[in-house]
Parts: sequence; structure tokens; C-alpha cells
Amino acid sequence: MAAFKQSIHAVLTGDIVNSTQLPPVVEVLLQERLRRAFSAYKTEFYRGDSFQTYMQDPVGSLRAALLARSLAVSLTVTEDERALADVRISIGIGAVISPVRKPGTAKGEAFVLSGRGLDEIQKTERRLSIVSDRPIADIGLQVMADYLDAIYRGMTTKQAAAIVQLLEGDTQQEVASKLGKSKSTISQLVTAGRWPEIEKILQQFENLIKQLT
Repeated sequence: MAAFKQSIHAVLTGDIVNSTQLPPVVEVLLQERLRRAFSAYKTEFYRGDSFQTYMQDPVGSLRAALLARSLAVSLTVTEDERALADVRISIGIGAVISPVRKPGTAKGEAFVLSGRGLDEIQKTERRLSIVSDRPIADIGLQVMADYLDAIYRGMTTKQAAAIVQLLEGDTQQEVASKLGKSKSTISQLVTAGRWPEIEKILQQFENLIKQLT
């Protein structure tokens, strides 16, 4: 029998907020975009509006979570350009019993932390949780999560559409070309959407996770 080992990985557990209020065509489009966004990782979707993703490398887990939220915000326009939907998501970082074949049947502290984190934020207005198996790191991680939560609550759909592309690795010039806008317009959108702050937090998160692993 092969020996199992424990490693520090990431698990994202999430659901689409207000999914029942979305027009059917928008709901289907959002689900397709989320599936595409997580296609590089082992992901399972449940009931269409919930999912769980296993990431072997936890460094990119926050970027993946923010991409999911940005996609939801960008695709659900209202009259005041505020998002109708969002993605509530919990990141658990910790030991995982390998190999992981399917998130739904996998075990390990990261899965427990992620599921528990989602249960907790479902009771509140928060939509992002980051929990690790290192209590000393959790203080900083939750500050990051709360700060990002505040940013996303004020984000417009146009800002989110541009930030989606930046999270996927495009430059502002490339975003301008893809969205058919001038570079100055994109610069204004992402600045108003507080991309510089998001980018800084992502860098801090990635540096912290590298230290944990």
C-alpha cells in the first residue's frame, strides 16, 4: 500500500451570492466563466452555484479567489453599475492528505478550515475568509481579507471587468485593447477600483504564504 503524505496546500470553498436573482443567461455565463477560471485546478461544482477547488500551490489561492469575485461583479450589471451578484469564498491553507483525486472526497486540515470558514462568513455580511493552520499568521490573513472585502463592496462592474484581466496577467495596455477602451480610461477604472491596493495585498499574501510553506 502506498504511503500517504501531508503537504501545505490550499482549498477554496465558495458559492455565488444572489444566484437565484440573476437572469438565467447571466447565471449560465457566470458559471461557465468560473469553471474556466478554475479549470487548471481540481474543482467540483455543486448545485450550479457552489464549488470547491483544490490548489496544490497555495501561493496563487488569493488571486484565484479574487478572480472569481471579479468575474461575478463584472457580469452582473445593474442600473447604478453595482453588482447584483458576488462570490462568497473561503480559503483554507494547511495540510492535505495526498494524493487528492476529487475535492469532495479529499481529507486534510485545509479542507476542514475552508469549509468551516465558509460556514462562518455565511452567518455574516463578510464574503472573504482566509484561514491557515498557523494561528500566528491568521491575524494578518484576516486583516487582508477584511480589507479586500471592503474594496470589493465598492467596486463597479466596469472596474471589475478591467481588474479581471489584470488578475489574469494582462498589462493595462492589453486590457485596453481587449475591452476596446483607451489606456487612460483603463487606468482611471483600475485606480478607482483600487487595483494598486489589491496588487499590494496580493504581493504581501504571496510572500507570507511562501514563508509558511
